[in-house]
Amino acid sequence: MDIFDMFFGGGGRMARERRGKNVVHQLSVTLEDLYNGVTKKLALQKNVICDKCEGAGGKKGAVEKCPVCKGRGMQVHIQQIAPGVVQQLQTVCLECKGQGERINPQDRCTSCSGAKVLREKKVIEVHVEKGMKDGQKILFHGEGDQEPELEPGDVIVVLDQKDHGVFQRRGHDLLMKMKVQLSEALCGFKKTIATLDERTLVITSKSGEVIKHGDLKCVRGEGMPIYKAPLEKGTLVVQFLVVFPEKHWLPLEKLPQLEALLPPRQKVRLTDDMEQVELQEFNPAEQSWRQQREAYEEDEDGPRTGVQCQTA
Repeated sequence: MDIFDMFFGGGGRMARERRGKNVVHQLSVTLEDLYNGVTKKLALQKNVICDKCEGAGGKKGAVEKCPVCKGRGMQVHIQQIAPGVVQQLQTVCLECKGQGERINPQDRCTSCSGAKVLREKKVIEVHVEKGMKDGQKILFHGEGDQEPELEPGDVIVVLDQKDHGVFQRRGHDLLMKMKVQLSEALCGFKKTIATLDERTLVITSKSGEVIKHGDLKCVRGEGMPIYKAPLEKGTLVVQFLVVFPEKHWLPLEKLPQLEALLPPRQKVRLTDDMEQVELQEFNPAEQSWRQQREAYEEDEDGPRTGVQCQTA
């Protein structure tokens, strides 16, 4: 056996030990699907070995070794690129298109036309378990394309979670934002939360408790189910956004009554060397201050890049 046969002539034995390529499919799921678990059907197009010729491609004895590449599927060409220097090029055999064999047209299988495989539609059921996550893979062993003398590869389903309108997932926890009016933030509230399994939670702020803008509170055991331990759940985290009233919501004559109920404001003692200025509305989108600053400065730790004095 020559060196070429050692690497390519034994390809038939190596092929029988090899597996076909894996096929990857994305499956779109909602956060509700991952919370409750769901079974989805996925339609696949796959190659299956032709039943009529049993993967031979033609009548018995009609398949012969390609005389051009001697069954290797590859051809080697020697090219001289300089005196005493040759280059070996390996290309796919054009006669058999890399198959290593050929079939006379009149002897080809009428079902697969000599291709040995047929394209077939198959529907598989994908069981999405509670607590699975975005990007998680579900393996279907041996459901990939079939090829003669090859073990079929696998079908790998990758979960692709859609964004949710209320909740964001962080591991086993669920995060949500909740708006509360200023009166609720100061005086207390009762709020409802619709869960991903269609229950209703009622949350209540404690008497005398003040909710600040951006405050985080949590409900233990109301997050995502733990994968493979669905009776256990993570934490539901709520971030509160305090909504302040619009301008002039309260008549001026009633402001003293409100002020009397609130913590005292800071008092400033004016002196003659102080200047009083007027606050006005500011819209960054209509100002060029930011662009001008970036043109003259780098980041906070970098040097200014504006005009500098030269030293002689």
